[in-house]
Amino acid sequence: MNKRNRSLTWHWWVSGLLLLATMINYMDRQTLSNLAPRISEQFSLSNVQYGNIEFVFGVAFAFGSLFFGIIADKVSVRLLYPAILVAWSAVGFATGLSRGYTSLIICRGLLGFFEAGHWPCALIVTQAVMTKGNRVMGNSILQSGASLGAILTPIIIAGMVTGSTDPDIWRMPFFVIGAIGFVWAAFWLMVIKPGDLDRQQDDESKKIELPWQMWFRRLMVDRRFWALVLMVVSINTSWQLIRAWLPKFLQEGRGYSEGEALAFNSLYFIFTDVGCIGAGILAMWLVRKGLSAHQSRVWVYLGASLLTALTTVAAFLPQGWPLLLTLLLVAAGSLGVFPCYYSFTQELTTSHMGRLTGILSFIGWLASAPVQSLFGYIVDQTGSYDLNIAVLGWAPFVGLVAFWILWPQHTLSTEADD
Repeated sequence: MNKRNRSLTWHWWVSGLLLLATMINYMDRQTLSNLAPRISEQFSLSNVQYGNIEFVFGVAFAFGSLFFGIIADKVSVRLLYPAILVAWSAVGFATGLSRGYTSLIICRGLLGFFEAGHWPCALIVTQAVMTKGNRVMGNSILQSGASLGAILTPIIIAGMVTGSTDPDIWRMPFFVIGAIGFVWAAFWLMVIKPGDLDRQQDDESKKIELPWQMWFRRLMVDRRFWALVLMVVSINTSWQLIRAWLPKFLQEGRGYSEGEALAFNSLYFIFTDVGCIGAGILAMWLVRKGLSAHQSRVWVYLGASLLTALTTVAAFLPQGWPLLLTLLLVAAGSLGVFPCYYSFTQELTTSHMGRLTGILSFIGWLASAPVQSLFGYIVDQTGSYDLNIAVLGWAPFVGLVAFWILWPQHTLSTEADD
C-alpha cells in the first residue's frame, strides 16, 4: 500500500515509532555514563581513559553519519533502519560483556558508528510520510525521544543497581536496554510495508535532483548548504555543552548538592521535551494561520533561540528558583531549534537526503567536540562558569543570523506546501 493512501493516524503512528527509536538511541548511549563510576572502579579506569572512550564514540559517530548517509540513499530504509537499530542494540548488549578497557572502547566505537545511522534514516522517513506543513511536528516528535531516553535511563538503572554490592550488577542494564531494540524492529516491520516510504517528488524537484556526484559539486557552492552548516554547528555546540556542563555549573558554580543537581537535571530534560514538542505545535499553528512552512520554521527557531540565549540571565543569577526557572526556559529553547533545523535540511533535497544529513551531522559532531576542551580551559583559567554560560546560549541565534544572510530570501514567500 502506498503511503499516500494511508490514514492520517498511520502517519502519526510512524512518528511515534521514530520517537521510540530516538529514545532507544539515547538510552543505549547514556547507559555507560550513568554507570561510569561502577565500571571505572571495576576496570581501574583513569579519567583520561574514560575520556578516550567518549572521544572514540564521537569520532565513530561522525564517520558513521557519512557512511549511513550514503547507504540510506541507495537501499530501502524500511529494511536498513531496523537493521541499524538491531546492530547498535546488539553492541549495547555486548558492552555488558566487556572485560576491560580495550573491549569497552571497541564496543563504544561500534555503538557510535551504528547509532549514527539513526538520523539519516529517520529524516528520510519524516520527509516521506509528512507534508511540509507537518514536518516540524514530525521532527519534533522524533527529536523528543532524546529527552525521554535521557530521563528514563537513570530511572531504569537505579531500579536495577541501587543498593547492590555485586561488582557485576552494572552489566544487567546493558542487557535489558539492549534487548529493547529487537522489540522495536519487530513492530517497525509490522507497521511499515513495502512502498510506504517511497519519496514523492513534484515536477520542480525532479528538475533539481541530480546524480550524486553532480549534486555534491553543486551542494558545495549552494548558499543554503553553508547556511545549514553554520546552523548545525551552532545548535549542536550549545546543546552538547549545556547538557555536559550543567551539573558542574549547578554544583561547583552555584553550590547545589549532587542530589539536587541530579534531580534538576531530570527536570531539565523534561523541559527540553516540552520545548521540542511545543516547537512542532507552534509551527503547525502558524501554517494554519497563513504563513508558509518555511516562514513558520524561521519564526519558531527565532523564538527557541531567544529562549536559549537566556543563559546570559542565568549567568548573573545566584542559587534559587529564578535561576532554575531560567534554566528550564533555556532547556525548552535548546532542543526546540532542532526540529526546525531538520525541516530546513529537508527543503534542500529528496533523493540525497541521507547524504545531506550525514554530511551535516559529521560536521556538527567534529566541530562541537573541541569546544568542550575550550570550555574547560576557560573555567580553569577564570575559576568560574559564568562567562562560558553567558555566551554559549547565543550560539543558535548566531546560527539563525547566518542562515538569514545566506538562505535565498525568495523562499520565504514563494514556497509551496505539499
